[in-house]
Amino acid sequence: MTPNSKLINVLKEIRSEGNFDASKIASLSREDQELIQNLQDNGLLEEALLYVESMDVDENWEELKEKLNINKKTVVINWRSIFQYAAIFLCVCGLVYLFQYKNGKQNEIKIPSDAIQLVLENGDIQVLSPNGEQQIIKKDGEVVASQKDNEINYKSGNSINRLVYNEIKIPYGKTFKITLSDGTIVNMNAGSSLQYPVQFIKGHKREVVLDGEAFFDVAKDKAHPFIVKTRGIDVKVLGTKFNVSSYKEDIDINTVLVEGLVSLSDKTNKKAMLVPGEKGSWNSNNPEIAVNKVDTRFYTEWINGEIVFRKTAFRDIIIKLERTYGVTIENSRKDILDKKFNASFNKNIESIEKVLETMSKIQGFTYKKEGKLIKIY
Repeated sequence: MTPNSKLINVLKEIRSEGNFDASKIASLSREDQELIQNLQDNGLLEEALLYVESMDVDENWEELKEKLNINKKTVVINWRSIFQYAAIFLCVCGLVYLFQYKNGKQNEIKIPSDAIQLVLENGDIQVLSPNGEQQIIKKDGEVVASQKDNEINYKSGNSINRLVYNEIKIPYGKTFKITLSDGTIVNMNAGSSLQYPVQFIKGHKREVVLDGEAFFDVAKDKAHPFIVKTRGIDVKVLGTKFNVSSYKEDIDINTVLVEGLVSLSDKTNKKAMLVPGEKGSWNSNNPEIAVNKVDTRFYTEWINGEIVFRKTAFRDIIIKLERTYGVTIENSRKDILDKKFNASFNKNIESIEKVLETMSKIQGFTYKKEGKLIKIY
């Protein structure tokens, strides 16, 4: 009998017949019965069988012998019986690991706070390296997107009849670019997240949910409006270029239009239309959506690494610097919180130290940097 053949044969039988009942596992040990029952309950029998069949018993056994550090010259051992026991042990341990991992043990692995996270439809999290290259694959093996460096590109694949969502989370200090399945390009700013369909469905609106800030270059499709949903306002377009900023810690939700036409509407159905060069602002304390003429560059140059301050209070500058550079700033100089600055920097050229050094000369404060913590005195 091959090592652990009973367990493997039961798994094969259940897979081939496509059904499960208690009689199929009656001949197994109590531990194996509980293990298979748990795998069945969680839909993991197929994966368990693939795992077992892929094991290299000889290789695993040699690794086990090395770990046991057995001296063959001085110890006489019935290798045949131990081989069978060890193979069963390895197999069961492998199945237990598979079961525990699929039941959320992976969530115990701490994801770095500065990691770009892609949350898949089943809740699994993939960490995207800004210098990485990988494919995003659905459960059925279909490749739905590919990542290269600081960008992920979704493909318009086989037609589907239900919306399947992914969510991308960008930490402080980083930006990222997404091309959605319809060709819409989204530049994500630091400290932001976007929930979006893996593939848009014909006959349905193209809807995404934004928390934070992003610049959208929407692919034109008159039959399918594109809607950006935020915590307080919806931005509706057919095809255009615009920036939306909706950070939770900010009072205002701002939409700045660069090209095309957009419609804004809040939860009470108040509406406003924007033309290029206008900014629409909304917050829960104002009954109307305020529309003003602006220089759009001040609101969109972050895509190129530019940080622009125009009559910006120092308390707001601190928040923006924390997002942009991925640092925490503790400010003990309360007297300068409401002082306003005009300045511009490029995060790709100037470090946070350089920015603070320049600003400290204007306002006369000092600072100390300890890792990612900055203290202002």
